[in-house]
Formats: sequence, C-alpha cells, structure tokens
Amino acid sequence: MQYIKDLRLAGERILIRVDYNVPIQDALVVDDFRIRASIPTINYCLDSGASVVLMSHLGRPKGEIISALSLDPVVFLLEDILRKEVKFSNNCISDEAIELSQQMKPGEIHLLENLRFNKGETDNDPNFSWNLSRHASIYINDAFGTAHRSHASNVGITDHIHNNAAGFLIEKEIKYLSEAMKNPSSPTVLILGGAKISDKIALIYNMINKVNMILIGGAMAFTFLKAQGKNVGSSLVDKTNLKIADDILKLAKRRQVKIILPNDVVASTKMSEEVPWRVSSIEQLRKDEAGFDIGPETALNFELIISSANTIIWNGPLGVSEISPFSTGTQSIASVIRDRTLDGALSIIGGGDTVSAINNSGNHGGFTHISTGGGASLQLLSGIELPAFKALKVNV
Repeated sequence: MQYIKDLRLAGERILIRVDYNVPIQDALVVDDFRIRASIPTINYCLDSGASVVLMSHLGRPKGEIISALSLDPVVFLLEDILRKEVKFSNNCISDEAIELSQQMKPGEIHLLENLRFNKGETDNDPNFSWNLSRHASIYINDAFGTAHRSHASNVGITDHIHNNAAGFLIEKEIKYLSEAMKNPSSPTVLILGGAKISDKIALIYNMINKVNMILIGGAMAFTFLKAQGKNVGSSLVDKTNLKIADDILKLAKRRQVKIILPNDVVASTKMSEEVPWRVSSIEQLRKDEAGFDIGPETALNFELIISSANTIIWNGPLGVSEISPFSTGTQSIASVIRDRTLDGALSIIGGGDTVSAINNSGNHGGFTHISTGGGASLQLLSGIELPAFKALKVNV
C-alpha cells in the first residue's frame, strides 16, 4: 500500500482519478464540495514538479455523449480555485487527448471529458483502461465516492500503471471511517436515518460492538417500531426486513446497546409542502397519516444523548429534509452535533443524502469529517472491502 507522499513525483505525469460528480445547472457548478476536496492532492503534485491529468465521471450517461453531463463547466471553477489554466479534452481516450497529456510540462493541468461517455468505464474494459493509462506514468486514486465500484478508472487502470497510490482525500477517509472506528472514544453514538433498513443492516451489525447507543430516525425507524408492535399509521415499513429489525433489537439488548426510536413525529397524509401537517405521538398517528420527520420531543431526546457523546457517526437524514416542514429534525440534530464537535467530540458524517441535507441548511462546516462518498462510506463503515482499495492494495 502506498500513499501519495511515498512517491517521487518530480518531472512525472500524474493521472488522478477525482470525483467531480457534482450538480451543474446552466453550465455552472452548483455545489463545489467534492471539487475543493480534491485540491490538496492536485496542489501537492504540482508543487512537487509534476504535471497533472484529471479524470472523473459525471452522472449516468450509460456510454452516450450527453452535453448536459459534460465536465467542461468544471474547468472554469478549477481555474478559479487553482489560479492556473486548465486544458480540456472532449474525449478522454482520443489520440489528441493522449498526445496533449504526453506533451505536458511540469505544473500544467489537463481535465478529461466524462469517463462514462464511454461504456468501457463502467464495464471495466481492459482496452479502455489501457488507453487511460497512456496519459501518465503514475496513477493516484483520490475518488472515494466511486471506491465501491469496479470500474476501469479505479480498478482496471492498476493493471497497466503499477506505480500507483492513494491521494490525500482517500487517506483522510480511511483515517476517519476505518481507523477511528477501531477503538472509538466512548460514549459512542450512531445516528441512522434514510428510507431503507436494508441499506444499513451490514452497518448496524458491524458497529453494534463499537457503539453505546443507536438513534434511529427517518423512514427506517418505522420498520423497527412495527417490529415492536407499535402503531405506525400509514408510514413506510420495510415488511421484508421486519424479522431482521426484530433480531437487531434483540441483539442490541443482549449487547447492552440502547436503540432509541422516535416517540413523536411530524405527520401528514401526503409527502408535500401543500398538505397540512401536525406533530403527533406515535400512539396517536391516524391510519391515513405517515411520519415524515422526527418530532420535537424525539429531537430533544436525541440532542440530550448527543450532547454527552465523544464519538458521533451519522448516516442518513432523519426526515424528508428536502421538504421544508419535514427538515427541522435533521437541521436540529446537525446543529447539536456541530456544538458537540466544538466541545471536542469526533463527528463523522457519511452518506450522500445526509451531506445534501446539511448543505441545504446553508452550512456544512463544523464537523470533524464529512465523507465525499455515500455508498462507499456506508460500505467502509460496514466493514466491507472496497474494490478500488483492493486494487490499490489498501488494507483497512
């Protein structure tokens, strides 16, 4: 296993897999969080006397060239951040693009067009990987957001460029999502939200021996409440995983890990801003009502627990946070985690939906670590080996 500082970079061409899968509207990048997260690795290579070729995907074009998914708008933002000219090629493996890379001088930057405009990327096609390898002599993977995928640019490429390493971003993700979780400082609190319990089963089983309390909100809470025989109104229940929810509750009790579920919710007959809503206890939910956010009593209970935690891991929003009436619970929990972090707690935020919810609140600062990968962070916290890490021989 190598990290970027293990390599000699002076005078070399470096091919860096970054994650620029960012929202773009009217040819402008709307959220630059992932782009800015890649800058330390890029600057380190440039400052070391290397030239840099950047490659990324954007969206899911499925091998088709879709102008709305071009990485061209990223060029202007990169130039603004780096204060350097960024060359751009509209085909990632054309002879012209490869020739441009091969002629680059130290300090120059070249961004390639969306990898997924070629089906060879997601198919992990050996020929596509080989063509990508022609851009440089050293490969660095700094795209944690795709580490759980077996694609050409993060797995196949290592068959052709053997001088490779993980960048600073991946090193940071490993530090907080894996190493910090081996022996977390107690009390340790795991906060889970989102819609599906199925997405979190492996995470819960992996973390149940490492945490003291698990706070569950979002739609997945209703599967656990249903498993306890409680009223859930018309709330979403994952019926196929009711038995697993019951098993988790019993296991937590045996391990003396407290699972805290909502006792009140923000309820409505429809998931819409246009429909009236009310705060209801779980017991008083009507048959035609569903819970779309944790209620104020639950939020206060969660906040009291978090306020004394030394390690906090959060994955999944606690309500339908993109709809204003159902966003309060997520925002209040984010606020108390920030406060606790300022007091010295370690806070780790994982999951794309969680990060989006925090960003929508207007402030994603104040946490120890916000992961750049949704599915990748979930798998790493679940103890599942990531294909890109295996290709880099990263042991976590």
